[in-house]
Amino acid sequence: MRGFYTVFSRDMLSLRRRFTKHALAGMVNPLLLLIAFGLGLGRGVKVGGVSYLEFIVPGIIALSGMTASFSAVGISLNISRRYTKTLEILLTAPISPLAVSLGKVLAGMMRGVLSSGIILILGFIFGAKLSLNMAAIVIILLNCFLFASLGLYIGLTLWSHEDMSNFTTMVLLPMAFFGGTFFPLESLPLGFSAILYLLPLTHVSISLRAAMLGLDIPVASILIIPVLGIIFLYLGMRAFRKGDLT
Repeated sequence: MRGFYTVFSRDMLSLRRRFTKHALAGMVNPLLLLIAFGLGLGRGVKVGGVSYLEFIVPGIIALSGMTASFSAVGISLNISRRYTKTLEILLTAPISPLAVSLGKVLAGMMRGVLSSGIILILGFIFGAKLSLNMAAIVIILLNCFLFASLGLYIGLTLWSHEDMSNFTTMVLLPMAFFGGTFFPLESLPLGFSAILYLLPLTHVSISLRAAMLGLDIPVASILIIPVLGIIFLYLGMRAFRKGDLT
C-alpha cells in the first residue's frame, strides 16, 4: 500500500498548505445556515420535542461533510483530468487503482471531517445540547466516506466543469434541502417522504440526528450508508482501470 500513502500524503500536504483557506471556505455557508435557521428560528420553535437548533445542527453537519468530501475529491480529479493533466502521472505510475482510489477517498474524508468538526463546534457555541458519542463519530466518518467515494466516481466519469456544475445543481443541491436536513420527513405526505428516503443524505441526517439526540438509530440507514460508499468506490476503481480518463 505504498502507493496509497503517496497519494494520500500528497493531498494532505496540499490541505496543510491551504488549511486556513479551506477551513474558512467550508465554514461560510453552514455558518450562514446556522445563524439564519438555528438562531433565527431555533430559539422559539420545537421539533419532535427538541429546539429547532438542536434538530438542525446534525443535519448541517451531514450537509457540510457531504459538500466538503465530494468537492475535495470530485472537483480535484476533474481539474487534474481537464486542465493540469496531473492525473496522467498517476495513470503511468506503478500504483494500483485501489491504492489511488483509497488515497483520494481518505484525503477527501479528512476534509469532510474537518468541515463537520467546525460545524459541530459552532453548534455547541450557539447552545445546541447534543451528544458527541461513538455512534455519532462513526456516522460522520461514514458520511464523509460515502460522498468522497461519490466524488471519486463522478470526478472520473464527468468531463467538463459544466458537467460537474450540473451534477451539483441537479443532485447535490436538492439533497441539501430535501435530505432531512431542515425539516422532519414525517411532516411530508407519505409518497413524497418515501421518495426522499432514496437520497443518501437522508439516511445520514436521520441517523446522525438520532445518535446526537440519544434516540434509536435506524438500522437500515446505518447499513445503507457504507454499502453505497463501497459501491461508488468500486465504480471509481473501475473507471481508473479503464485508463481512458485523460
